[in-house]
Amino acid sequence: MEARDEVLITAAELARLIESGDPPVILDVRWRLDDPDGRAAYLDGHLPGAVYVSLEDELSDHGVAGRGRHPLPSGRNLEVAARRWGIRHDDAVVVYDDWNRAGSARAWWVLTAAGLQNVRILDGGLAAWRSAGLGLETGPVNSAPGNVTVPHDDLYAGDRPTLAAEQTGDVTLLDARAPERFRGDVEPLDPVAGHIPGAKNLPSGAVLSDDGTFLGDDALDRLLSDRDVDGDVGVYCGSGVTAAITIAALAATGRQAALYPGSWSEWCSDPARPVGRGPE
Repeated sequence: MEARDEVLITAAELARLIESGDPPVILDVRWRLDDPDGRAAYLDGHLPGAVYVSLEDELSDHGVAGRGRHPLPSGRNLEVAARRWGIRHDDAVVVYDDWNRAGSARAWWVLTAAGLQNVRILDGGLAAWRSAGLGLETGPVNSAPGNVTVPHDDLYAGDRPTLAAEQTGDVTLLDARAPERFRGDVEPLDPVAGHIPGAKNLPSGAVLSDDGTFLGDDALDRLLSDRDVDGDVGVYCGSGVTAAITIAALAATGRQAALYPGSWSEWCSDPARPVGRGPE
């Protein structure tokens, strides 16, 4: 299987799987910075059979201190949630969202880091499904409880590589935030503006096409070449959510990158750490 097909699924392919009578578990992970609770939008219209997943409550653990604004959940808590979503042993899972692949990439990263093997992102998200003329359902979906076992409890040491703050200087570090936040011109969410010194700015939106699908190999190669990206790569953002978009884009072209889960929100919480401002 091509690397892209291991990470992504098209709307047409997903529709065929649903029609086959053996559909994957479909998770609706709507989340955006200005509207983190996507449940109301989900209830208004979602893919057939899709279960709503809360990024804030189920794909993060806000009880963890010192690890940024969206600390990773424990595998045990994730297992409880995944069974509630109806995931069974060896189920295929498809995740989707309606905003820049942020929610779905976070879910993909968390679930695969926890040890689930067959998780794919709907390429282009909800917009791609609608553009294909495919129908939606309204109201909640209550799945039969699943029995999946999550292999890893500590997702910081799971099946996907992560970086601690002190390791960020050991890799080519990409900052997935918007350029104005990278430069330190504005900072709407964290108490300090700027970036980790030595990082290169590759906004997560840049790895997506105008229609919200992930770039192909050649276009992504150009983005990386323009930034002299080589060797081991790490990615961070504000709190470890949108960085997963960039990691998924790289994975879809066969490249592995490590996530700094705490990202800028963790880095800037320690006044002893240096802060870069301005362009690279």
